[in-house]
This record gives sequence, C-alpha cells and structure tokens, in this order.
Amino acid sequence: MILPRVRDPRFITIRRGGTLTDSDHHLLALWAATCAEHVLHLFEAVRPDDPRPRHAIELGRAWTRGEVTMTVARTAAGHAMGAARDLRGAPRHAAYAAGQAAAVAHVAAHELGAAAYAIKAVQAAAPDGKDESARRQECRWQRARLPKRIRELVLDDQRLRNDICWSVFDC
Repeated sequence: MILPRVRDPRFITIRRGGTLTDSDHHLLALWAATCAEHVLHLFEAVRPDDPRPRHAIELGRAWTRGEVTMTVARTAAGHAMGAARDLRGAPRHAAYAAGQAAAVAHVAAHELGAAAYAIKAVQAAAPDGKDESARRQECRWQRARLPKRIRELVLDDQRLRNDICWSVFDC
C-alpha cells in the first residue's frame, strides 16, 4: 500500500477541495513517468513483446498534454499493473512503476508509488551485496530530476510516506 489512509490536500486538485494546481499535478505525472521509464528496460528485457507498461507511461504523459482523458490513463495504469502480476523481482516492480506513473492522472499521490517501485526495481536488479547502494543511487537520480516547483512537495511526501513505501527514500 503506497497511499496514505488520509489523503493529503496538497495532492488533491483545487477543483476537488485540495490545494494542488493542475500545472503541478502535471509536473507530478511527468516526474513519475520519468522515474518509471528509467527502469522500464528491466521489464522489457523479460517481456519485450508486452507493450502495456510503456504504453501506460506514454498515456500518462499524453494526459498532461490534454491528449487523453484521465480515464484513459487510469485504464492503461491497470493494464501495466496486470503485466506485472505473474512476474517477480525487478521486472514486476518496473511494470508496477509504469502503472503507478499512469495512475497519477487519477490520484496525484501515486507519484510516490512510481518512484518507490522504480527504486525497488533497481534494488532487485542489483548484484548481491549492491542493493543498498543501487537503492540510494536511484533515489538520488530521481531527486535530481524533480522540477523545482514540486521539489519540496515531493520531498516532504517522501518523508511522510517513507514507512509505507518500504523505506526506499532514505538516500
């Protein structure tokens, strides 16, 4: 479970009673897509003919441009997660990262799910004894790509939800 029991109003759009602007919602989705795409090769290496995770990332980005509806992106998220179900380890986490990234269109707080699953994918793919180093390096890589406008929001979210996200954000 990567979502908190009580929704943070900073991740609810203004029109729904929260404080999140549409432009910041889009930045969260784009950052989540970047995190997921960074590890997508770990899925595609074992399932090169399954386009669902890549398609979900693409549709998450298309949503930010107004090219598809939230429902289309959310449906693609479900399909990407479906691609993960019979897998284990890094490929599974990478597909989940893609699904979480596309789901940001529906619930902005999925941004941390995309990042956390991407970190878990890198950690699972690391050679024996290198998993902690790989986790920290991926966490830092993700943080370096955070847009300035949402940086503090995401970093605070990581602090608040680190325990329900497998403590992957200690980097």
